[in-house]
Amino acid sequence: MSQFVLSRTLPSDATAAALRADVAEGLTRSPKELPPKWFYDARGSALFDEITLLPEYYPTRAEREILRARAAAIAAATGARTLVELGSGSSEKTRHLIRALPLLDHYVPVDVSESALSGAAATLLGEHPELRVHALVADFQYGLALPDTPGPRLLAFLGGTIGNLLPAERAEFLAGLRAGMAPGDALLLGTDLVKDERVLVAAYDDARGVTAAFNKNVLAVVNRELGADFDPADFAHVALWDAHHEWIEMRLRARRAVLAKIPALDLAVHFAAGEEVRTEVSAKFRREGVRSELAAAGLELRRWWTDDAGRFALSLSVP
Repeated sequence: MSQFVLSRTLPSDATAAALRADVAEGLTRSPKELPPKWFYDARGSALFDEITLLPEYYPTRAEREILRARAAAIAAATGARTLVELGSGSSEKTRHLIRALPLLDHYVPVDVSESALSGAAATLLGEHPELRVHALVADFQYGLALPDTPGPRLLAFLGGTIGNLLPAERAEFLAGLRAGMAPGDALLLGTDLVKDERVLVAAYDDARGVTAAFNKNVLAVVNRELGADFDPADFAHVALWDAHHEWIEMRLRARRAVLAKIPALDLAVHFAAGEEVRTEVSAKFRREGVRSELAAAGLELRRWWTDDAGRFALSLSVP
């Protein structure tokens, strides 16, 4: 029996259709907005990998510190036989969990990228040939049909990615996860924490300009996929802290008046000088806020771990 199975619940044309819909809706509304998932083509993914190594960008290092220190405690608290990772990418961080879970039979990585899933599975099976990997090409934000694997299951949503969802989206997402969880299952959630504004802004506006290039990459994606004629040089990268909502916003600000044509949508988009398009929200959290959002979805916070500097948290919750 093969140790690797790949299933697709995302239709092959779903990504192209979603991009068209998001660009058409987002660039004709006021204020303009594009979802952050469109950063991540091959170049965008490479740029993000570079971002995680920057001195200003602490979340990846902080979360890895917690995983290394607490993987055994997570394993003891869950006894998981199946690990489900949402937005798995390269599955790099979950290696700490896989090594620590003595009863683990199945790993279910979920991602929109089939190539990322296949590559990560090959690496993992080289390290753990006894592991059964059932990769799922799916968009975790729009409902999941998980394969039938043995419980208890540990669902992992790492990297602080939940902060990219707006509050109503987070509530819907967590409620959907809870609806699919059985007794004994658990959710391991990574959340970036509220901290000094200067530290937060620097993490999204690094001195080398890598995050600026990452932000502008969304324009390259729209150009390539939809035949648009955006010039990234016409836009400046902006990162700011919204103290009221306690989130970082990334935006692209037009340096001059811009008229961009998007032939695939038969659309012309006007930007006034100084007009911005929001490309990402990255919410930061406090412990009681996380507890409250989990409780509203029917989940009980059981464990809470932070890195030594208190910058990032992993929480374990159960139905």
